[in-house]
Amino acid sequence: MERAEEIVPSVFLEQSDERQPQIQDISRQSEEDQQDATLDEDKGHEIPFEDESIKGAASLGRKTIRKQSKLEDRTSLQGSTQRSSSRHHKVKHRNADTDFSEQDSRRQDNRQPQESPSGNSQSGFSEKSNPICRYPQDTSREWQDSESTNPYADLVQRLRATWMTGKTHPKAYRVHQLEGLCHFLEEKHVDIQRALCADLHKPCFETEITEILLVRNELANALNNLSCWMKDENVHKNLATMLDSAFIRKDPYGVVLIIGAFNFPVQLTLVPLVGAIAAGNCVVLKPSEVSSNTEKLLAEALPCYLDPQTFAVVTAGPEETGKLLENKFDYIFYTGNNSVGKIVMTAAAKHLTPLILELGGKCPCYVDKCCNFQNAANRIVWGKFVNTGQTCIAPDYVICTIETQEQLLPCLRQAIHEFFGKDPKKSHDLARMVNDKHFQRVRALLESGRVAIGGETDEYERYIAPTVLVDVKEWDPVMQEEIFGPILPIFIVRDVEEAIDYINCGERPLAVYAFSSDSKVVNQVLDCTSSGTFCGNDTLMQAVSVSLPYGGIGFSGFGKYHGKFTFDTFTHLRGCLLRSMGLEIMNKMRYPPYNNIKLRAMVSTLEVRRSIL
Repeated sequence: MERAEEIVPSVFLEQSDERQPQIQDISRQSEEDQQDATLDEDKGHEIPFEDESIKGAASLGRKTIRKQSKLEDRTSLQGSTQRSSSRHHKVKHRNADTDFSEQDSRRQDNRQPQESPSGNSQSGFSEKSNPICRYPQDTSREWQDSESTNPYADLVQRLRATWMTGKTHPKAYRVHQLEGLCHFLEEKHVDIQRALCADLHKPCFETEITEILLVRNELANALNNLSCWMKDENVHKNLATMLDSAFIRKDPYGVVLIIGAFNFPVQLTLVPLVGAIAAGNCVVLKPSEVSSNTEKLLAEALPCYLDPQTFAVVTAGPEETGKLLENKFDYIFYTGNNSVGKIVMTAAAKHLTPLILELGGKCPCYVDKCCNFQNAANRIVWGKFVNTGQTCIAPDYVICTIETQEQLLPCLRQAIHEFFGKDPKKSHDLARMVNDKHFQRVRALLESGRVAIGGETDEYERYIAPTVLVDVKEWDPVMQEEIFGPILPIFIVRDVEEAIDYINCGERPLAVYAFSSDSKVVNQVLDCTSSGTFCGNDTLMQAVSVSLPYGGIGFSGFGKYHGKFTFDTFTHLRGCLLRSMGLEIMNKMRYPPYNNIKLRAMVSTLEVRRSIL
């Protein structure tokens, strides 16, 4: 991972004094009072000595003072628990309309008109930008002044304390936060376009389709179905539980951590956030520091649209992210590469924290001898070179026979020419590598095989032309690692069986693609391979549906999301059984002393029998 030029290991970037100064003054004064009170408590347990000779005389009384201190702490903890329970009770019964009336009025007052791309105002990621916040902001950075060795400990504890009150549980609260995210996409639309253009030179069309629209679809789907998703799910009962209430309760996990990726920094960060909010969790959001402009936009703007008491944005580099992972979270969602995924998984294992890893791998694309080669070439070129190949489910290599290559190669050349012109470097529809490190890594892969199409590079612009390689060998570097760039090697096999064997010899990829006019060939590849997703006769399109699960298997990760699958990922399915205190005569069959009559009775009521088809 690359460190951003300016790492700010903070929860909320400070808002300028011009933003709601009265609210900030009140917030600062309140938090300073809390800090002073905490400091006074800590000082009450200390024994200051000005003279070293006094220490020995006072040592005998130190144990007594410590015992008294512990007793006071227990009393304070009990009182705090009672207050927390009281708050939890109040949250469950409060009126959502009353709760959000002030926030709604603030939303109307603070809404900014959306500018056209040609406008001259400052963008959301400009240093001079000054977004008006919908929520009072925590600008004291109290957590940074903590004596704890971990700078994020207080943040996680505060979010956990909020979650324990039950604030995020009501449906009305979840809906309100999801609507806030909708307003963010609407009002910061131009700023998102500019940030992604600055980070990746991403075309506005690709930003709209692959970033903003996918998040909007997830939001609409969640808002349309949240009531159904949240409902208790009744389950089948046996004779022993026939008179009971048996159901599955959809509980949020608690405080979850979402770590985004640089290649689609809006989509891969906010789509998991939609599911986490819908499930009722508190969230720490860590955008990728590699896409620094988008990271800054999310850190500055999101706290203005979401409740900062339940959601936090952390900007951090690799070292700070390691510190963040030392804290105990209830669930972790990571998108990125395999090496960092192993680090995240190791950190989660220390706390037995469940997690989902969305990784990558080498996604094969089999092209059969029986297909429309130009149509196949168009879809392969689009799927490979969108975002200049920096897509985890992009076709990593084409696998086909030598005869198929001879027919496919001119079609690939024609598709590249039609999409990006004679000189793709001048095209406004081709992105760039995200930074110099990734540019150098991908450019080195051009040494593999022979360049059949493209191959031009420009280090200053981090430009690599859409490239097709032929005559590549299994041991070439381009066939040994995930390319994650605009290079498409063609690997030759004898037939579809050998192609399947080659695919199965490697790690299981995030996606497998197969092109053929014969449905039997497509189904053969589907049935005989294993991957996170599969798409026949197209590329990438399996990831745009909110109805299909998206995720890896094996080396490409584990866990599924998109649509309801994201809600389920961030939801603990709690098995519940509610019984009556009466009818004790029926329960006596399971109490000692045991005998054969009781055994037969219990077996008959608990046994699951196979149905007769």
